[in-house]
Amino acid sequence: MAGRAPASDRTRTTGSAGPGRAGRLVGLDVARCMALLGMVATHVLPATGVDGTLTTTQWLAGGRASALFAVLLGVSLALVSGGSRPHAGGWLARDAAGLAVRAVLVAAIGLLLGVLDTGIAVILTYYGVVMLLALPFLALRARALLGLAVAWAVLSPLVSQVVRPELSPRQFESPAPEQLEEPGRLLGELLFTGYYPAFCWLAYVLLGMGLGRLDLRPVGTALRLAVVGLLVAVGATIASWVASAAVGFTGDDLAAVEGGMFGQTPLGEWRWLAVVAPHSTTPFDLLQTGGSAVLVIGGCLLLVAGVGLAGDGAVRVVAVVFGAGTATLTLYALHVVMRTEQVWPAEEPGSFRWHLLVLLWAGALLVALGRRGPLEWAVGLLPRRIAGR
Repeated sequence: MAGRAPASDRTRTTGSAGPGRAGRLVGLDVARCMALLGMVATHVLPATGVDGTLTTTQWLAGGRASALFAVLLGVSLALVSGGSRPHAGGWLARDAAGLAVRAVLVAAIGLLLGVLDTGIAVILTYYGVVMLLALPFLALRARALLGLAVAWAVLSPLVSQVVRPELSPRQFESPAPEQLEEPGRLLGELLFTGYYPAFCWLAYVLLGMGLGRLDLRPVGTALRLAVVGLLVAVGATIASWVASAAVGFTGDDLAAVEGGMFGQTPLGEWRWLAVVAPHSTTPFDLLQTGGSAVLVIGGCLLLVAGVGLAGDGAVRVVAVVFGAGTATLTLYALHVVMRTEQVWPAEEPGSFRWHLLVLLWAGALLVALGRRGPLEWAVGLLPRRIAGR
């Protein structure tokens, strides 16, 4: 069975965003740009103020920016494989093959960036692995994907708590090529013990795929996403507070981890699954940050819809200003390289504006010229041929 011919992987929206951008949901690019800049902020700006309290930036972006990035990855997977009308048969097989190649290439870039001395837990290799984990779910529709995402967010941390004691402890902050000499240990790190454990983070990608299977064009859809995302995020936070008190955590205990953990909870202490700290990968953390991501995506879609009332030119301006969202792989890699002392001076809080300037300028230039990011072009070259696009 050949299957249905694929719809475009670009969804129409109000206005043209310029050469090569026509037909994109510009609101998604705005959300991608926010995710990128949020991750940069957590890398460059201090997490606490002089009085030791959590900064506003860290409170907003810590754990949430990377989760938003992962949810948007899921949206992209869904759009590439048919959007609200998922491909079937041979078309779906070609989609999966192309995405598998793309995932391996993204993971390889992450390994290479892991060689650099940056102090960053590079996320790209984990993203490549979670892309591979998502491929068996490409044929599912929105309702099944969204339900599965919630179930995965609740159950996968429990599975992790059982599996991790049987694995070797994490070796490095970022996966690097030398870890290929111990493939079993590297796989355990990427799936369970690393900073962004792909097995649990599949919940974010499934959530994004569910969103991508919706028709994201109507304003009503964007509004519902924003409202539901807000309710889930707030509900998960309140539920975590109640659960944390019930298992004996004090305010001081929770304050000690409000700046974040390192990808998972301590082994053998199940009560830690009640917390909602950034990068704790508990059910409450996955639900709260997933809800926050849905809120941001809905809000960005609403923003661009509102701007679109002023005409196509206004949408184009937004597309250029937030153009970094069209080349997040290239610009994330550039940011990591900029963190090395051989390329960039030692970091200080004032460095953040220079990161913003470079990344936003590069993104705006790419959109204005109608070009793809260099890494996006290179990583997509073979997959596009496989998919026949």
